[in-house]
Amino acid sequence: MHSSRINLHGRDVVSSRDFTRQEIEHLFALAAEMERHGEEYRDTLRNKKVALVFVEPSTRTFQSFLAATRALGGEAVPMADPSMSAMAKGETLHDTVKMLEGYGVDCIVLRHPSRGAAKYAAEMASIPVINAGSGSQEHPTQSMIDLYTILRRRGSIDGVSIGAIGDLRFSRTIPSLSYLASLFSGVSLYFMAPSALQVRPEVELFLKERNIKYKRIEETSEIAETLREIDVLYVTRLQKERFPDPSEYEKLRGSYIVNRELLSHARSDIGVMHPLPRVDELSPEIDSTPNAWYFDQAKYGLPLRMALLYLILGGESSG
Repeated sequence: MHSSRINLHGRDVVSSRDFTRQEIEHLFALAAEMERHGEEYRDTLRNKKVALVFVEPSTRTFQSFLAATRALGGEAVPMADPSMSAMAKGETLHDTVKMLEGYGVDCIVLRHPSRGAAKYAAEMASIPVINAGSGSQEHPTQSMIDLYTILRRRGSIDGVSIGAIGDLRFSRTIPSLSYLASLFSGVSLYFMAPSALQVRPEVELFLKERNIKYKRIEETSEIAETLREIDVLYVTRLQKERFPDPSEYEKLRGSYIVNRELLSHARSDIGVMHPLPRVDELSPEIDSTPNAWYFDQAKYGLPLRMALLYLILGGESSG
């Protein structure tokens, strides 16, 4: 069994900014252990209840947390269809959290369309809250999976250059990935998007404050030469549901499509990642190439979230 002085017991997971490199490496070491010997942890959360409060549609993240809870012997308490729940009838997030605490729930996994919802829930809950996506703000457990994928495929995160392409403005995965990657040394970030969809100012400010090398690429003509400089291409879909103007969405949706032709400009061993689901921004013709890391990325969600739940709810409470 895994042991260390690093202690995440009872911790909230609201933002990727809340973690140290040592904590993330500890999490990754346990995720690797879960991949190899997950069955040894089968009953470690036997008496724990994990509420899955998804006030916004989700398939992968919901199923992944559900499977992770069950794999550790915990009981999942799903609230996955808000249209059927009390929240649709006007119940506040505050009352939902307090109600779940009254049910004896040990942890709340929350996805919510409002920025700041996870922080608010964490501040008023007496149990750990895990942010499973808060509006267009952050998705910290996805960024943990992303970096774990890079570690497993490259052997190291230090020195990696990551190019993010697509809708960076409304993305919640890109801020979380940027914050978490900044913990490692020699990381470079390239943000490839038209100016209307470029990375948000708070992300740039964070990177500047920490002296992380990053570059905005706003001209499509520059993408090919940028691809030669990067190890990992992180593709995001245009978030149609977050566009105030549908015509703007239609105008931009075709500008950034990752296919074999585009990848012909990249290094032969470039890794292509995508948090999924994809629409038309990532061609299926990439699926059969060694560059497709996104199926591994989805697969690693289970051991990573198992490790996270175990550290927060089960193991190592004494440190």
